Amino acid sequence: MAEPESSQGTGVARHELVLGGQRSGKSACAEALAQQWLAQASAHRALLIATAQAGDPEMRERIERHKQDRALRLPALQTVEEPVALAQCLQRHGDAQCLILVDCLTLWLTNLMMPQDGAIPADPAQPIADLLEALTRLPGPVVLVSNEIGLGVVPMGAATREFVDALGRLNQTLARQCTRVTLMVAGLPLAVKGGA
Repeated sequence: MAEPESSQGTGVARHELVLGGQRSGKSACAEALAQQWLAQASAHRALLIATAQAGDPEMRERIERHKQDRALRLPALQTVEEPVALAQCLQRHGDAQCLILVDCLTLWLTNLMMPQDGAIPADPAQPIADLLEALTRLPGPVVLVSNEIGLGVVPMGAATREFVDALGRLNQTLARQCTRVTLMVAGLPLAVKGGA
């Protein structure tokens, strides 16, 4: 079954993948889509699923800074932190009136494949399959943020190469499933799929 071009005629894509490098403007683009959604109707809500984990003091400070900055920019955006069980979180919060923003898939995949607690790395195949299945069932729009990391040199370590391959495959699969794909370059959006 083909997905509708947009959710309830709002101009926001049914599902959108926002790709880019570090500091390319991915999160700002995704937040702008959430702001657009919120402005369309008083019944609309927006929820951020944050996947980052504070593994060291610098990351803890970074997460807190992001929270504070987001609260100023987009106070209506609610936040839930979920580093691993992403599909279940999407299903729990999915609603036709709620845009869900996932920031970001790169960290989510890192949490699965390179757990901070020293646990055995998970095979990401089932969590990815669960994510894809959840996306087909959600009644509202989803904006997915992910890094495009395949433009640099081939990594030296086997584990890093495995991660780069897994993220590249995930991005390709999501790009096929999403109505719109946007590549962010130096803060500027480039429509890759679905137009503006």
